[in-house]
Amino acid sequence: MRGSAVQVTVSARHGHLNDDDQKQLHEKAEKLLHFFDRLTAIAVTVDLHRDRDNKLGVEIIAHAEHKHEFVAADRDADIHHAFGLAADRIKQQIKHYKEKLQDHRRDPSHNGGEAKP
Repeated sequence: MRGSAVQVTVSARHGHLNDDDQKQLHEKAEKLLHFFDRLTAIAVTVDLHRDRDNKLGVEIIAHAEHKHEFVAADRDADIHHAFGLAADRIKQQIKHYKEKLQDHRRDPSHNGGEAKP
């Protein structure tokens, strides 16, 4: 695995994350590599400004090879739960992307066809 080649950043808007939360979010973000090893960068942004429902936001942007990007955001009163919700969305997007890649490879009109002059 190329764990060191992936840049993971955790940042906060409207406040400051304590070191423990920042470390935990960083480690959780790295686990996204288990689902797709072609990620090149993962950015986690925590918006500490709470809305009327006392929820804060977490946004995850995962960059992959070939300029593909997975983006998800969610809100919850707990930072880690909001991250988990957003990470689940990223995982779902990755799953669909991988299925699309596999279907594309099976399609004979894309791979097996001869090039036209």
